[in-house]
Amino acid sequence: MKAKKLLFGLLIVGTLSSSCYTEVILTDDFITSSAYNTARVLETYDLWYVDIHATKGRGEVPFVQRAFTLSFRNGILYANNNIVGIGSTGNGMGIQVGYYDTLQGSVEIDHDIDGLWLLDVYAVNGNTIELYEPRTDTSYYLEGYQRNNFDYDQVFYENIHYFLQEYEAWEKTFTSVEGALNEFDDENFLQFLSGGSSDTFRSSVDETGTPTNQLVWDYEGIYTVYDVPGDASLKTLTLDYDYLGDDYFELYVIDDGSIELYHPDSGTVYEFGGQGYLQFLKSKSGKATQARKRVKRTLPKMHVKRQRK
Repeated sequence: MKAKKLLFGLLIVGTLSSSCYTEVILTDDFITSSAYNTARVLETYDLWYVDIHATKGRGEVPFVQRAFTLSFRNGILYANNNIVGIGSTGNGMGIQVGYYDTLQGSVEIDHDIDGLWLLDVYAVNGNTIELYEPRTDTSYYLEGYQRNNFDYDQVFYENIHYFLQEYEAWEKTFTSVEGALNEFDDENFLQFLSGGSSDTFRSSVDETGTPTNQLVWDYEGIYTVYDVPGDASLKTLTLDYDYLGDDYFELYVIDDGSIELYHPDSGTVYEFGGQGYLQFLKSKSGKATQARKRVKRTLPKMHVKRQRK
């Protein structure tokens, strides 16, 4: 059980104004003495990054579990649930996902999909809070940032495996003249699905231009995205084809809607464009869609040197 205490330590909260930087030191009494003070804590930072790897407990608060960031602004709750568009959607705060009301040391959230939740708010350190769900004894830890000092690119690259899942399909748009012929030349569409502890991809040799809802997926296998130690901007990707073994690529992001796969074995460069953007929580029609959940998982490491020049 969680100790019955309303705060741990002190929270040093920085607020930005048009003319200066103001530092406020919050004590136990400050945050718990009124709902107004709780609101000041939550609204001091533009963005709260959800450190999913620090989560404690076996329960789950669905809208926190799926969010990369949360923002509390004048009673409205915003979230970045997608990597696509992070930094630009909602002026960097994402989409509106519900409403909130503050109490003494807690916040009541009325989420558009997940309904009403009452979460205790605790201070952890200078820019970190804990959101505690008492029914399941589950804690989420959120780090506060202003939009002008939040590293959206780092979040993007740290969660690039989620980015691949945010389109219904990836359509091949370019194949370099340079490079030896290989069997991957025939693959015109890829799809990346979330599979919990392992991830599944599907591929299709249908002609480019085929609508996503008419694609015939010819193959299904496991894909893995890797970190490369010492090269933060490089990710590698393997596609497990039974008849080929692991097909290995260097993975580069061109923009929010296109990627490059470099195939070192053949020296071929491929470009793919995302088709059918999946906005988690809301679809293009505004209806709710089944949202993907973030899980505690660190990308495996591959010790290789960049081959693409």
